[in-house]
Amino acid sequence: MFWDAVKLLRVALWEAEAGGSRAAQLGRKVAVVDYVEPSPRGTRWGLGGTCVNVGCIPKKLMHQAALLGGLIRDAPHYGWEVAQPVLHDWCFSATLGWRRKRRKVKYFNVKAGFVDEHTVRGVAKGGKEILLSADHIVIATGGRPRYPAHIEGALEYGITTGAADVALECAGFLTGIGLDTTVMMRSIPLRGFDQQMSSLVTEHMASHGTRFLRGCTPSQVRRLPDGQLQVTWEDRTTGKEGTGTFNTVLWAVGRAPDTRSLNLEKAGVDTSPNTQKILVDSREATSVPHIYAIGDVVEGRPELTPTAVMAGRLLAQRLFGGSSDLMDYDKVPTTVFTPLEYGCVGLSEEEAVSRHGQERVEVYHAHYKPLEFTVPGRDASQCYVKMVCLREPPQLVLGLHFLGPNAGEVTQGFALGIKCGASYVQVMQTVGIHPTCSEEIVKLRISKRSG
Repeated sequence: MFWDAVKLLRVALWEAEAGGSRAAQLGRKVAVVDYVEPSPRGTRWGLGGTCVNVGCIPKKLMHQAALLGGLIRDAPHYGWEVAQPVLHDWCFSATLGWRRKRRKVKYFNVKAGFVDEHTVRGVAKGGKEILLSADHIVIATGGRPRYPAHIEGALEYGITTGAADVALECAGFLTGIGLDTTVMMRSIPLRGFDQQMSSLVTEHMASHGTRFLRGCTPSQVRRLPDGQLQVTWEDRTTGKEGTGTFNTVLWAVGRAPDTRSLNLEKAGVDTSPNTQKILVDSREATSVPHIYAIGDVVEGRPELTPTAVMAGRLLAQRLFGGSSDLMDYDKVPTTVFTPLEYGCVGLSEEEAVSRHGQERVEVYHAHYKPLEFTVPGRDASQCYVKMVCLREPPQLVLGLHFLGPNAGEVTQGFALGIKCGASYVQVMQTVGIHPTCSEEIVKLRISKRSG
């Protein structure tokens, strides 16, 4: 079978669907080849990949479930009569389904690998072999969670998720629905994020019931006769051994690119020898000009669904729509959906100082109390915002960091201005919407330098 346009190889996120859909809209013949290996626990999911089935979407809904618990506890302070005790039951019917097929996009539920630089081979149910050829091929296979294979019992008794940010998000909503939750960290929280903000995130979680074991490394997981899991670890600070008993062990040690079964060498596609991620240029092209890669499977790209979705659409527009627009990975906003949400865009304070030097960076900051926290008397000691700027007028904004309710919505709103090169002066000239948390950003007058 020959396809004259784009073939998207083993979709793992929305980016392949987005790119393929756009190519089809532009009149090209498109196929999507999609297959997901079941997890070691036998979990299966279909079209839509990680984000929709086992990632961003269910994570945000679970986060919302935990937030609702807090709002229910606040409700009596606002005059609502709520019967006590309020209990959470996770055993309810809530299924997410996502199987929309775009018109003119042919879907193949097969596991495929390269035969040569223009052809892939897939094996369908029943063993039937399918050969597909295309002028252009896009690899968007994403990644799969890692297991720490060096830890005894890790694979047999653990389940997996993503990396540090997802670990804290999961711990946050599990604590929020009333479960006893412990986070073990061998080093720092939220590596790659602003570390002052990361510390405030974990302080808030700890003050609301999440237990943290810092500087600890697990060495063994074993199942006890009663079915519980006993974890043994070493405290790297004291050198002492510790143990604990848990119902579930969730590994959050990162994800590995899903490239091993693609037979990339047969197509001549180069990968990083260290990470096995695919190497691409600014056009998302691999070492083979007509083979492209987008999303988490690519070296040096942010592991975020929205960036991958946009990269796929822009690629299709360049190939078939006469566009020359490239994906811009600078100043991409994101949010960590911990109980107190952390949104950011641009550089962390550490990155700004590293690039520009301490004397050329000005940081404006403030603690604040959300209005909705006042009536129930919620603790707001970790609600905090800071804006990282160049010190020289007009003080270009390098990064914005917001910790508080609805951080994703707040950060999205300011991301456009920062993407367009907003200065501190311009932000201060912006009228805030009162009374909101986001208006705290346009009230930032105190710099760290001032003391």
